[in-house]
Amino acid sequence: MHLTLHNQTAIVTGANSGLGRGIALAFAKAGANVVVNYHSHQDQADEVVALIAADGGQAIAVQADVGEEPDVLALFDAAVKRFGGVDIVVANSGRQDDAPSADMTLAQWEGVLKTNLTGQFLCMREAVRLFRKQGRREASRALGKIICMSSVHQRIPWAGHVNYAASKGGVHLLMETMAQEVAPEKIRINAIAPGAIKTPINAEVTADGGSPELLKLIPYGRVGKPEDVANAALFLASDLADYVVGSTLFVDGGMSLYPGFEDNG
Repeated sequence: MHLTLHNQTAIVTGANSGLGRGIALAFAKAGANVVVNYHSHQDQADEVVALIAADGGQAIAVQADVGEEPDVLALFDAAVKRFGGVDIVVANSGRQDDAPSADMTLAQWEGVLKTNLTGQFLCMREAVRLFRKQGRREASRALGKIICMSSVHQRIPWAGHVNYAASKGGVHLLMETMAQEVAPEKIRINAIAPGAIKTPINAEVTADGGSPELLKLIPYGRVGKPEDVANAALFLASDLADYVVGSTLFVDGGMSLYPGFEDNG
């Protein structure tokens, strides 16, 4: 069995930059049609579409705020209208808005939860509805595949980022609960939990290969690249992972091993 996504269509949210961009490009290279979702910065989304087209693939850019139900419905409608159906959904969109807990405003709390948790739920719910409606498509052994983007902070507390950590902790049980619910229908739901990855959102600490303080937290000794996460997503979306259900794949160089305790604390 080969790792291929030929004749499949994938929606990747937040695909105009960072991890989503890397996943969109990897999926297209593996043969998938890609719906490049973006919230803002259409120029970046158009660039991803152009790169896919230049490599012989097919893609469209669709604007949507995943925290808004009408936007999510429109995103899926656009995918079906252009490509006839959807086989894979990567719920990747995320944001940070940091503050110490006692100083965090309600708007900061609700804004991050809306995108990171509610946004993933809305995309997952609509994916399940569509997979059921369209029935099994011949290109995949599963009825449909969903990949959630979590974080090492579903496991590791992160002072000063309580809204983000809470959202990723929520994603963890959201993924597992929905996976348990729909697995009998041959819908596979899994998650990826990245560690320190060099993307625009954390460019300050990952520049020049990562600060010494950051590298102390990574047993493998390097900062991750978007391709590291994209490769994991590619595996989970493919039939090679057909028996992988309800799992979180940590892509973190060992960060979640709590390296601060390597000498017994």
